Amino acid sequence: MSPKPVVTRFAPSPTGYLHIGGGRTALFNWLYARGRGGKFLLRIEDTDRERSTPEATAAILKGLTWLGLDWDGDVVSQFEMKDRHAEVAREMLAKGAAYKCFSTQEEIEAFREAARAEGRSTLFQSPWRDADPSTHPDAPYVIRMRAPREGETVIEDAVQGTVRFGNDQLDDMVCLRSDGTPTYMLAVVVDDHDMGVTHVIRGDDHLNNAARQTMVYQAMGWDIPVWAHIPLIHGPDGKKLSKRHGAVGIEEYQVMGYPAAGMRNYLTRLGWAHGDAEFFTTEQAKEWFDLPGIGRAPARLDFKKLENLCGQHIAAMEDAALLHEILAYLEAAGKPALTDVQQDRLGRGLYCLKDRAKTFPELIEKAEFALASRPLAADEAAGKALDTVSRSILAELTPRLRGATWSKEDLETILTETATAHGLGFGKLAAPLRAALAGRTVTPSVYDMMLVLGQDETIARLEDAAA
Repeated sequence: MSPKPVVTRFAPSPTGYLHIGGGRTALFNWLYARGRGGKFLLRIEDTDRERSTPEATAAILKGLTWLGLDWDGDVVSQFEMKDRHAEVAREMLAKGAAYKCFSTQEEIEAFREAARAEGRSTLFQSPWRDADPSTHPDAPYVIRMRAPREGETVIEDAVQGTVRFGNDQLDDMVCLRSDGTPTYMLAVVVDDHDMGVTHVIRGDDHLNNAARQTMVYQAMGWDIPVWAHIPLIHGPDGKKLSKRHGAVGIEEYQVMGYPAAGMRNYLTRLGWAHGDAEFFTTEQAKEWFDLPGIGRAPARLDFKKLENLCGQHIAAMEDAALLHEILAYLEAAGKPALTDVQQDRLGRGLYCLKDRAKTFPELIEKAEFALASRPLAADEAAGKALDTVSRSILAELTPRLRGATWSKEDLETILTETATAHGLGFGKLAAPLRAALAGRTVTPSVYDMMLVLGQDETIARLEDAAA
């Protein structure tokens, strides 16, 4: 028999933004499925009706889309599957794998208080587990899993290895509440089974849940998926990641100006390794990603590494794709949209702007010469470069530039000859040229600026400065 096609899923709760840890979990699931020709499914676990919001769901979808993670089929709502979950709970009841429990919350708390006082386990042991149905009262009840009380439940985890749980440490979990609504622990298993999920890749804070959820699979006679519980992301100080460490929501990273490809590369490498590879493409990540490559220790967020990788991805991007992502960044960050002229100049200038920029704000800062409108306001240092002598040289230069072919070679000849005629090294001429063309002293090369601005705009700026 051929192996089952791989099916993974990402199942966030829509109670807030998409956390960077959730983004990495989604990415790992996506890479594992896409690298094996499988399916990546998306389920919104919205059973908590008080905390779940449409806005949070929209934020999750937006964050995944920005990361470049596409999913197969429609987004599944866990809440909409509640009748199916209840049906499975009743089926477990009919099989004897679950039972009706009529204990009230007051009785359960009294049991736990007595257990604490006597120094024994506070795991609730229902008196209704083995009760004769004829003794059942006409009262509200929950449906509880009939969990084994002896031996152990063993989880074979693709990341954590063999994990053993003593069954005496696991309670008879509630599967269906007294109001007929399913619990999260049951709903997850039913949904994963019905969606055909073969690999459950999620945070290791869910590892304990795997033991109880395995019992549901066993009770229903369903195939148990491959478990892979990945360590959480910590801050640089080794503590659980929180807002004090910086941005924790995926959307914040788009607003901060990180390219999506760089973010994917960094998050893939955060807790997973393929030899010594640091910089790689998404296609390479799909090909290389596997579960044994995930480490067991928590990964630490490192903004310097993130920026370094993002800089490499910006440099490697095709100019058209890079321009498209910059425009999306400006919109996401609430920045003014570029005019057609600015877009055209920025697109033409990317070849000389993208090599050393680690983020889009850095790149846009370097591109200020191309985005600025005349007349330019020179900063203090640039103003000093535009003395009387320099202005006269610029005035002398403009007629020669009108007849130039506007190739780099032709421009080099004209500028070098002009500098030589005044007994100057090119550096002495470059300073007033930078001031005239950009209004500042730190810029791309003079030739690159002239080529990006074009002949008319270049001459107009030189004339402004010479006046």
